[in-house]
Formats: sequence, C-alpha cells, structure tokens
Amino acid sequence: MRFKVPQFLDIEDKIFGPFTFSQFVFLAGGGGLCYILFKLLGFLLGFIPIILVAGFSLALTFYRPNDKPFINMVESGFKYFTRDKLYIWKKEKKEIQRQDVVEDKRKNVKDIEAQHRINNIRLGKSKLRDLAWSLDVLDLKKEEKEQ
Repeated sequence: MRFKVPQFLDIEDKIFGPFTFSQFVFLAGGGGLCYILFKLLGFLLGFIPIILVAGFSLALTFYRPNDKPFINMVESGFKYFTRDKLYIWKKEKKEIQRQDVVEDKRKNVKDIEAQHRINNIRLGKSKLRDLAWSLDVLDLKKEEKEQ
C-alpha cells in the first residue's frame, strides 16, 4: 500500500490574495498604525514616524535576508540586546625555556639563513633552471638520508 508523503511543508498558504496570513497582518498592522499616527500628529508632524513605521512593516512583509523572514532577524537582535552575555577566553600558558635551548634555536635560524644566502647566490637566470636545480638538490638529500 502506498502512502502519500506531504511535501513543501515550509511554504505558507496564500490566504489573502498574494499574501500569507503573517504578511497580511504585518501590512494591516503597519497601515493601521500609520493611520493612527496621521490622525494624532497630522501630516507635517507625523510624516517621519509614518515613513519609519511604513518602512518597517514593508520590511517585515517583503524583505528576506538569507532566504529567511526578516522577523527572525529582528527577534535575534532583540534577544542579543536584552540577554546577558557570557564572555569566555582561553588563557595561554607561557613555557619557560632554558637558555641552551634558546641558543640552539638561534643557531638553527642562523644556519638556515646562511643556506638561503648560498642558494640565492647559486641560482640565477631562469626560474625553470632554478626549479630543476632545487628538485635535483632535494632528490640528492633524500638519497643521502636513505644510505
């Protein structure tokens, strides 16, 4: 026997024309609040608050950052500003090195720098020749270690 599996569960139904129920509520609420501001403050004093409320209600209705409703972003921002924050940091332990170990590291660095100077003097005209020479040197070093 075959069962029908529901699909597209995350898509809201269009109830009021092209709008879902939540979109209709945001538009109707924003329009109603704009009308109340117009009646209370008049056009000149209420112009800026009406524009802000209308913009916010339009953003709630149509703006979808990262393909998610804008109300999710507003809710997350509200929670961020109202909740306590926990700051965690990781304390690093500094190791105390002995003087002879530090000197050995300095000698290693000096030896590496000297080796680079020698290689740079030897290498020259073309990058292909330099690459071939470095590959030959690396192969020779591997052979010496194997023997």
